Amino acid sequence: MSLQLRLFGGGQDSAGKLTASNDGGHAIDKSKVLAATDSGVITPTNPGNFGSIRSVPVVPAPRYFTQEEADGLKDLAKEKTDGARQSKRAYKALGKIEAADKTVHKEHRKYEGVVADNELGKKRADAGLAKKLHNLRPGYARLGLGIDKADNDARTRIDAITVKLTGGMNQ
Repeated sequence: MSLQLRLFGGGQDSAGKLTASNDGGHAIDKSKVLAATDSGVITPTNPGNFGSIRSVPVVPAPRYFTQEEADGLKDLAKEKTDGARQSKRAYKALGKIEAADKTVHKEHRKYEGVVADNELGKKRADAGLAKKLHNLRPGYARLGLGIDKADNDARTRIDAITVKLTGGMNQ
């Protein structure tokens, strides 16, 4: 860490500890990772309502039915049997949709994992380049000092020539 950062605390907290981005910390919130994908989805913390379907009330005791009641119940039974067949088809389709959603979800998470792995690789490459560039700084400093010295030497020689040619009049 540079002297300036040590003196003025850039990148450190008040205890002198490095902050966030370079201390191995994270922003992974377990509650977000484990949060349900929808408020109505069934989980151990949201077990659903355990409701059921009842198309007709329970007959609490033995009884006789009239012909009209029996005909109505027979028609209702046909309707409910067809409804059950259609419901079975619909639930089967819903199950396939859920399975397809799960596949897409899993594949997207795999993709995000690849992106995260590659981002780390890219950041490693960036950090490597940053280190390499820092290692080149002394060489550039030597070149800069050499250029400054050459400039000063040339100025000194030019001033000497000027004095010699003008006899010191222009100073």
